[in-house]
Amino acid sequence: MKKFFGKIVDVRPEEIRALWLAFIFFFVVLAGYYVIRPVRDNIGASYSENLWWMFTVVLLTMLVANALFSAIVARMSRRRFIPIAYRFFISNLIIFFVLMQFAPPGKRPWIDICFFVWVSVFNLFATAVFWGFMTDLFTNEQGKRLFGFIAVGGSLGGILGPIITASLVHRVSTGVLLLICAAMLEIAAQSVRFFPAEFRSGDSKSRDDTAEKPIGGRFWDGVTHICRSPYLFGLFVFILLYTLTSTWAYFQQSELTKMGFVDRAARTTFFAKLDLSVNTLTLLLQIFVTGRLMKFLGVTVTLLFMPMLSLFGFAAMGLMPVLTVLAVFQVARRASTFAFMRPAREVLFTVLRREDKCKAKSFIDTFGYRCGDQFGAWSYGGMQALGLSLSTISYIAVPVVGAWCVLGVWLGRKQRIFAEAKSDRSVSVDDIAAPEPA
Repeated sequence: MKKFFGKIVDVRPEEIRALWLAFIFFFVVLAGYYVIRPVRDNIGASYSENLWWMFTVVLLTMLVANALFSAIVARMSRRRFIPIAYRFFISNLIIFFVLMQFAPPGKRPWIDICFFVWVSVFNLFATAVFWGFMTDLFTNEQGKRLFGFIAVGGSLGGILGPIITASLVHRVSTGVLLLICAAMLEIAAQSVRFFPAEFRSGDSKSRDDTAEKPIGGRFWDGVTHICRSPYLFGLFVFILLYTLTSTWAYFQQSELTKMGFVDRAARTTFFAKLDLSVNTLTLLLQIFVTGRLMKFLGVTVTLLFMPMLSLFGFAAMGLMPVLTVLAVFQVARRASTFAFMRPAREVLFTVLRREDKCKAKSFIDTFGYRCGDQFGAWSYGGMQALGLSLSTISYIAVPVVGAWCVLGVWLGRKQRIFAEAKSDRSVSVDDIAAPEPA
């Protein structure tokens, strides 16, 4: 068994405990999210004509949430802050459970819309908090070896979540699914305290002692650093282009599923099965491909796999804008995102200073993500208002994805330069990818 495990992941003895805890942590976070994701997608399809302003509310909410997040994380250690963050999400889920169970029918549309906004904010912070912890805990070299396997835990959670939803959606109320998600988030909160204080080689003890201290600084430092650092700004634009194109695909999905399914439960089941297909394929790719791809071909190639696939996907949607083609495209695109792009993108952050790993990274992963959503919602609505068809919009996406690929090549090269400089003991860690002086 140990020999077989060694073929899957290149892990050192002192890293095993942290690796498995990270695996379990990510498993329960994504399992909880994927239990409620089909509920959100069903709401989005039901109110597809209002999606553009729902995304606007999400963006504004994300801006406020980011300011609060940066202010709190500057004053707390990560072991104290992370459980508080997940228990805040749990309390929100309990409130929605009560509202869904006891609110009058006339209030249900507003509850649904509020839940759509909340899940759209929650899913990014839940994963951003996790990956921020991982990039702070593991080094650049460890990330290349271990992040692919840690992502397998999330994929397994992503498989379990849709199975739970598809099995229970016809038997229990939506509120029960929220409580299941809450229980999984509590496991995530509990797991943080079991991570080892030190497991890295060399000067690990001093680095881990520092990592357990509050970061300090001002809550807007993440934003100012992004504006002053070409590398951080490039990371911001990279996630913005990813979410811009993802939102276009999401609007196409809402449009086609609304026409293809009349029954809400049937639509929810379709979304759950779509998520199950995505996460099953992701799991297979992560186990057999991701680690080898990143090890032998490098971060840049792994990072670009999904954008290149998107070029062909949008071209196919331009030729045949039907639900079957969209389903195949979505499964392939999202699976390659989780299997290849996400682990590679997290490695890009390992060369940053600790303050930027928490503040700038959180801003990029949450507000940057939702900026792309918002631009995607506005632009898609604008193109529809101009009378452009779904097929034409797909063709417009192709050159946008081409620009995204070019940016990915630049980021991969810069990350390699920073990683090599960081390995030089004569270079201060604060000089790596640091913002240019104002």
